[in-house]
Amino acid sequence: MGRTLLTFAAITMLVFLLGACGGSNEADKTEEGGAEGTELTFWTFAGTHADFFENAAERWNQENPEKQINLKVETYPFDQMHNNLLMALQSGEGAPDIVDIEIAKFSNFLKGEVQLVPLNDIIEPEIDSFIPERLRIYEKDGNYYGAPTHLGATVVYYNKEIMDEAGVDIDSIATWDDYVEAGKKVVETTGKPMTTVAINWYSIWPFIVQKGSDFFDENGNLTLDNDTNIDTLSFINDWVNKYGIAEVAPGGNYHNEEFYGFMNNGGQASLIIPLFYMKDFTEYMPDLKGKMEIRLMPAWEDSDNVSAPMGGTGTAITNQSESVELAKEFLYFSKLSKDGNIRLWTELGFDPYRWDALEDPIMEEDNEYYEYFHDGIFDILLEAEDRIGSVNITEFTPDVLSEIESNVMHNVIRENAQDPEEALKQTADNVKEIMGQ
Repeated sequence: MGRTLLTFAAITMLVFLLGACGGSNEADKTEEGGAEGTELTFWTFAGTHADFFENAAERWNQENPEKQINLKVETYPFDQMHNNLLMALQSGEGAPDIVDIEIAKFSNFLKGEVQLVPLNDIIEPEIDSFIPERLRIYEKDGNYYGAPTHLGATVVYYNKEIMDEAGVDIDSIATWDDYVEAGKKVVETTGKPMTTVAINWYSIWPFIVQKGSDFFDENGNLTLDNDTNIDTLSFINDWVNKYGIAEVAPGGNYHNEEFYGFMNNGGQASLIIPLFYMKDFTEYMPDLKGKMEIRLMPAWEDSDNVSAPMGGTGTAITNQSESVELAKEFLYFSKLSKDGNIRLWTELGFDPYRWDALEDPIMEEDNEYYEYFHDGIFDILLEAEDRIGSVNITEFTPDVLSEIESNVMHNVIRENAQDPEEALKQTADNVKEIMGQ
């Protein structure tokens, strides 16, 4: 299934098979500790996801006494888990029943003969309740293979304290040109950057999707170096290397201690990242409580979109499971149902991907995120119902994301050694070679 390094697989397969757990069967099993029920194995790379599913299993067993589940959760390092899963599916044994697959890796598992189970029968009966852009990234040939974890709507987090000091009303920032002008005032008045740019796809992909473009078109054709993408990268590059309103993010990205400390100390006036980052704020930047305000992305002049769905983990069921129907029922219960969507918010702080969940009054109940930020967070998304861009995922998307991170953003933004057009065209040639074109 797809391209792999066979020598790597040969070296590591034995080690993996000794430690991995295979699919389960319908017979009752008893895990050490006395848990009874049909054993379902779940792999993830995120401890918070493990807690979420363990909580869901407890609720399931309370509500389904005749259909008990013994959920065995295993958490692995990110790369190890995805590599182990790929090898298990290729070898035909050792895969879990249920597994988290991150968006940048998901299309690796849609190559050739897909060895994940279609989830259409638990999605399509309520398809009108889902935000279609989020389901589409886990779809191939009309089949949905992943249950989303959040909408991942990209927004702007403004440090109101800094913006007020600069005399800028954040609600007056309607376009990206407005954002640049506001940034100039912030730098001149406070000496702080308007924002920082990560040396990865977070600082380019949301912007081009918002503008109605992508790395691939809806037919899977490579569009990485089209005029829209070149213009967008040029615009972001100008923030750093022309206008001086932005700097490279400390540590190179937004998920490291160096950046958390910088942001927590009021290092920048705004941050452009999906809503799921609320949890990072509450956990790692306590000093910003009460200072941050969330708004939709400023608009491009040639697009009505005011957000773009980014990031995301798709939870899938493998075809090695001997309890597929039970696994589907549990996956619907835990994540795809309206209640499951609401719990993604109340337990993890993630923005739901079902409209009926977003509209439910429980979403407005007080919690740590409203206390940290402000009320009306999801009213913002409801206003943008028809103005959220859509991504096109192909089996080569991981290759593009890797090239963006290792070459494009480094050479253009950090080093200022290549102009955007040259970098994207060179990268497009590299990807075409990978694609066999």
